Amino acid sequence: MSSIPFPNPSDDLGSSPDALHDSIHSQFYSPPSFDVSGSFQMNPLSAHPPRTPRSSTSITPTSSSHSRPLSAHFGSVNTSVYDEKEEDTQHTRADAVQDHTAGDDGDELAYELDEEDLRVKAADNKVPPREVWRDILSTSYGRDKAFKVMQYSIRVYLLFHTKLLFRNGRSPWQHAMVRRLESARSGFSFTRKMLILFNWLTPLSTILAQKTVPYASLDGSFFSHPIADAPAKKPPSSPFAGQLLSHPFLQALLAAPPPVLLDLVNGLSDDIYTLSRLGLVGQKTGARAARFADWCWFFGTLVGLVQNGIETSIVEGQQREVENRAYQESMSGATSKSQPKASKVDEKELTRLQRKTHWLKLTRTKLVMDLIFVSYDVFRLSRGKDVIQSFTGLVAAILSSLKLYDKYKSALVTKLLSSTV
Repeated sequence: MSSIPFPNPSDDLGSSPDALHDSIHSQFYSPPSFDVSGSFQMNPLSAHPPRTPRSSTSITPTSSSHSRPLSAHFGSVNTSVYDEKEEDTQHTRADAVQDHTAGDDGDELAYELDEEDLRVKAADNKVPPREVWRDILSTSYGRDKAFKVMQYSIRVYLLFHTKLLFRNGRSPWQHAMVRRLESARSGFSFTRKMLILFNWLTPLSTILAQKTVPYASLDGSFFSHPIADAPAKKPPSSPFAGQLLSHPFLQALLAAPPPVLLDLVNGLSDDIYTLSRLGLVGQKTGARAARFADWCWFFGTLVGLVQNGIETSIVEGQQREVENRAYQESMSGATSKSQPKASKVDEKELTRLQRKTHWLKLTRTKLVMDLIFVSYDVFRLSRGKDVIQSFTGLVAAILSSLKLYDKYKSALVTKLLSSTV
């Protein structure tokens, strides 16, 4: 520690302003005496040391045991403080050079990610809507959604026509137009039923494609291998029952997930109803099949809402993790210039999760519309049925078409990008 002695206050300096002015502008001063007790200790290793005189300033006191120049008192302190500052500056520059050298890979990756984003945007602009609709309408599922939009658009227009626009109109051309629109709506409905024929083959293929079946034992137990401590079960009394339980198709059905089973049963019921409209099956059988299909649709929509809620919570949790990580990096002083790689990766991941959350919310809205629509048929509600089902059906059709359009457009953009590489 260095000791800085202070002179005793002088009466002449404190009594006259002129003397004080002269003392400030004077180059030398010679205090009469020094008091060691009037000094304080300074820590030269302090993070913010007090400003010290430069070495060029020469102060020559007269004489005494403490009459060395102040540069002698501050000599070691000045040297250490300024040397430390110079060394810190050199270390900071060296670290900056090292970070720049180590960040070359990050800058290169960030540049590649930016270039990839530009390529994706350019490819997205090159895909015209007509090509997307061409690919959509080339499939039966796409035509089903397009016809659904037309069907419920006509149904909503008929509501406005009969209840608001021409409530009292009884002219022949109005009756003819309403009759043609009703026929077109019914034709679209029947065409959609024909387009979704044999849709149950998709869940059936999923069931048969299962590789692991928990029901592998011949006795139909829940375990493929019996437990050693468990008593041996008796074989079934009827050999036909044992053969039935050991059939691979039945085991696959029992092992299938509930949503897949609902899709299978719903598709079969819809086909029976369609065959009844064609006249190949009785009307009573077709009506029962239609009601059973409505119940399957109802429970399938509930299962879809549960799955959507779980997936949405998972994606939102991942999104919060990315946002918290980006916030912590920003609070620690990291920026897009200091850490381009991490910043760009987090930005792309956050964009992807936000996009996924957006489509999950649209899917949830569509499922809610389906649930409202089918609840009127399942519970046989009559109040406002025509209005509610018309609007919910149209909203569900539009949302399904938007999701399908985005799917096919993404496929065309990916195809275009792969062809240009």
